[in-house]
Amino acid sequence: MHPSESSATTKENNEESAIFQPISLPCGRVVQNRLVKVAMYEHLATLLGGAPNAHHIHLYSEWAKHDWGIVITGNVQISAEHLTLGRDLVLPKSSSDVDIQSFRELADSIHGLRNVVGRTVPVPNRTLAIMQLNHAGRQSSNFIGGRRLFQAPLAPSAIPLGTSGNPSFATRMLHSLLFQTPNEMTESDIEEVVEGFTRGAVVAQKAGFDGVQLHAAHGYLLSQFLSKKANIRTDKYSADLAIKFVHRIVKQIRESTESNFVVSIKLNAADYINRESSQADSLTEAEQVALQHLITIADWGLVDIVEISGGDYEKPDFMSSADHSKPARQAFFARFSQQALKTLHSRGNSVPLILLTGGLKTPGLLQSALACKHADLLGIGRGSVVCPELPSVLREHLQSSHRWDHIPFNPEPRLQMPWIILYPPFSWVWNVVNQIKLIGAGVTLAWYVVTMRQLAHCGASGAKFKPYYHTGGLQSIFRMWVWRVDGMKTILYRILPILVVFVLAASLYR
Repeated sequence: MHPSESSATTKENNEESAIFQPISLPCGRVVQNRLVKVAMYEHLATLLGGAPNAHHIHLYSEWAKHDWGIVITGNVQISAEHLTLGRDLVLPKSSSDVDIQSFRELADSIHGLRNVVGRTVPVPNRTLAIMQLNHAGRQSSNFIGGRRLFQAPLAPSAIPLGTSGNPSFATRMLHSLLFQTPNEMTESDIEEVVEGFTRGAVVAQKAGFDGVQLHAAHGYLLSQFLSKKANIRTDKYSADLAIKFVHRIVKQIRESTESNFVVSIKLNAADYINRESSQADSLTEAEQVALQHLITIADWGLVDIVEISGGDYEKPDFMSSADHSKPARQAFFARFSQQALKTLHSRGNSVPLILLTGGLKTPGLLQSALACKHADLLGIGRGSVVCPELPSVLREHLQSSHRWDHIPFNPEPRLQMPWIILYPPFSWVWNVVNQIKLIGAGVTLAWYVVTMRQLAHCGASGAKFKPYYHTGGLQSIFRMWVWRVDGMKTILYRILPILVVFVLAASLYR
């Protein structure tokens, strides 16, 4: 063998061993490899929220076949009155065996303990099952948010969504229609949130999950407390002091669960992805605040994993399609996570691991994220949908990394809008709609929701899974919402008025 070939082979083997090397968490649990299926919105529960059902079981059983290090569920709402898009998972009213049975089945499916098509007996794995807990706060929508019509949600301050920056008229109109100005939370409301997250952790442990993740990113309630654009309180729950509120939740969870129960936090690196300055050496002011939060969290000695993410409903980069015009050179938040990892490692050994999510869609990016010390764990969301067998595929691709380094595991959708929007009056409406980032991001989200549903169906039937790349943007939105008879009446009463009012207002704006 030529020396250069031998060197290349050694490098590839080292890279493979790094990605598939086990790593220990501070609580003592071991993650079998660095690949994490991160949380995504699934839209599979009953309308207005509910427990896991057969669709969830079949979906997670597909991921269970392929030896992910960790699988994190989509968000489970601690409040049935603060849903996002209606079909959210919601915590049961109690932790009795009857009430948590469906959650136990979900945990078993992630662990490979459920019978699936093609197998006569379950095949257990070593994947850690993590339940993501969430409260939507002011990002809980009208009509399908779980409350009475136009009943305001709760938030740290009475600041409506869509007032930051310089939003377009269409954006302000949509936000005012879909989101109420929230009511400022009382101390009693805040205590209920602490109890809700703690109860969620207790339910997760009793149901057989290995841990929980607290969602403090993407503009949801915990993130709202930490953000000065959503929190103008001057009491002990002000934005400057809100990290102590998060500490109360984490501490109470630790006191209510076993010592080896995994506790993770999903944290915003910034309000949104600043792509233009992503290559700069210094951190932005928002990133400096996030880094200080991360250091504080590490000093608690209570958290095992911190996932780095970003964005919210006002800047929904976390839901948007990637820019196909040029290849990504690194993950979205790699610069921040590298600085975070360096800072944490300088403070000692018992610190949380850094989970980097966003843009890791090729073998080369996964390899470089570890090699450049951008992260300890590699978070994959959309890649896990279009390629649920990614860990198995990655092992094969690393054997010839020179060929696969920059090739995505499976293509991302290139969603096309129908030709009819080129002509009036549809073009008039589209010109307005196209200004609203949340709608554009929602089209991409809808495609992945439909694809996850397809993956679940294939798991139930034993059919071979292949994403429907021919599905267009509007078709994805339609199929996301109109797919089950049990919710048709509610869809007509709650969703249709939104569309009618939006189209009329957009026409008047012209």
